[in-house]
Order: sequence, then C-alpha cells, then structure tokens
Amino acid sequence: MDKRFWVYIMADEPYGTLYVGVTSHLAQRAWQHRTGAFEGHTKKYGIKCLVYYEEYPTAEEGFAREKKLKKWKRIWKIDLVKAFNPTWRDLYDDLRK
Repeated sequence: MDKRFWVYIMADEPYGTLYVGVTSHLAQRAWQHRTGAFEGHTKKYGIKCLVYYEEYPTAEEGFAREKKLKKWKRIWKIDLVKAFNPTWRDLYDDLRK
C-alpha cells in the first residue's frame, strides 16, 4: 500500500482560529488535536475540529501545499473551507467510518 499524505485545516469554531498542518496519518493526527495530546497552538487555543483536508501522493507535495496555505490570507483559507465544508462540520467522524 502506498503512503498517503494529507494537508488539513483545524478550527475552534466556524470562522474561528485556524490551524494548517500536514500528516501521513490524518485520523490519528486529528485525534491528537482533539484530545490536546501535544502542547502547542492547537491545544492553547482549543482548536479541535477538522474542517478541511486534501490528499497528496508524496510528502514533498504535501509539505509544499502546507507551506503555500500557511502563507495565504485568512479569508482565502476560510473560502477554501467553505467550498469544501459549507457548514464547518467536524469531519473527524467521517475518517473513522
């Protein structure tokens, strides 16, 4: 099985504080954010809701996309989430099905 990589956005609430990350284990990483498993930005600001993700075939592509998204204006990230997930529903449960 080929390894996959995801760029994802977490939020504390709709239109709230955002966090952009990349991982090779999306469900596990989202769970870590939800439970505050690690110290840092997401734990400090209560960012627990997975609201966006996209898949990449290589780590290089995933990291390049993450870097690009982190430089985006906030409104562009909000528009990206709204296009993918208009209700800002927590997508974590979808990963466990």
